[in-house]
Amino acid sequence: MTIRVWDYLKEYDAEREDILGAVDTVFGSGRLVFGPSVDGFEREFAAYHDVRHCVGVDNGTNAIKLGLEALGVGAGDEVITVSNTAAPTVVAIEGTGAVARFVDVRADDHLMDTTLVESAITERTRAIVPVHLYGQCVDMTAVGEIAARHGVRVLEDCAQAHGARRKGALAGAMGEAAAFSFYPTKVLGAYGDGGATITNDDDVARALRRLRYYGMEGRYYVVQTPGHNSRLDAVQAEILRRKLRRLDQYVTARREIARRYAEGLADTELALPLVTDGNEHVYYLYVVRHPRRDDILGGLAAEGIELNVSYRWPVHTMTGFAHLGYQAGDLPVTEKLADEIFSLPMYASLDKRRQDDVIAALRRILGAR
Repeated sequence: MTIRVWDYLKEYDAEREDILGAVDTVFGSGRLVFGPSVDGFEREFAAYHDVRHCVGVDNGTNAIKLGLEALGVGAGDEVITVSNTAAPTVVAIEGTGAVARFVDVRADDHLMDTTLVESAITERTRAIVPVHLYGQCVDMTAVGEIAARHGVRVLEDCAQAHGARRKGALAGAMGEAAAFSFYPTKVLGAYGDGGATITNDDDVARALRRLRYYGMEGRYYVVQTPGHNSRLDAVQAEILRRKLRRLDQYVTARREIARRYAEGLADTELALPLVTDGNEHVYYLYVVRHPRRDDILGGLAAEGIELNVSYRWPVHTMTGFAHLGYQAGDLPVTEKLADEIFSLPMYASLDKRRQDDVIAALRRILGAR
């Protein structure tokens, strides 16, 4: 039996009645676009984070892009972020007309090295996008202090951190705005694409609602350009609304899976995830390191275990971003991690038997007794 890094079918089997009930609720509501399901999800997701506003959009990329535009980012601006992230983070920045500027990450937890941020700020810097990678949070106290000193905006990229906390504060509630993806693999995943941007700022929320709907206020009257067609699908909103009630259960299950990996692989040569002091990790991904990464992946594939690398190519090394002017060696920690990291299967419905098979296969390949 093939074991994949992610699978949703067991979860769907357990939640099928609720998921199909969500579809029926929307189809029978008389409102297929926006409507009570979108309104309800926005209200409940905002309440979960104890913020005033949630604006649902069609995907996580646009949650970042529209969030930045609502914060005033545009052509000619610079936005500081990391290269050790999914490409959509940078695609969204570029979509505003701004330019991404990268700082390196820390070797221990793979998160933005906040000690490098201040020196990266220029007169063109408009915003910082810290990426809460793999399920734990960047030091937002440091980011916030730097942003305040220089008068720049902060948008958290929370695509991988639903439910994560730092010193008690939820990911998404520590910046001026925060962007979430509900891609199916996420800790809170839809059955298709979806995203949202949350904020406590009334003006930012008002701008977000215009931006996602052609720049309109009311019907057919455009008050702001650019505008977009970027609405959260009502079916996905209703599914997310129901799954949100189980988010804390998903996180608990992921933490137990992470505990079993840590116990089963503690005496191997793998570098296991480090949880930074003050962080409460939700383990969107369980990322390990080894200098013989590709050999290990080949050995696992031969045993029917198909894993993933997040991410094999740092954004600054991709040909599509060559115009940013970075060279190999500019971000040495990011580049070294990219050669060594890989992800073990991690999803809330992963059963113990499959996890044990992965652990046993890794121990055989690594020669651990």
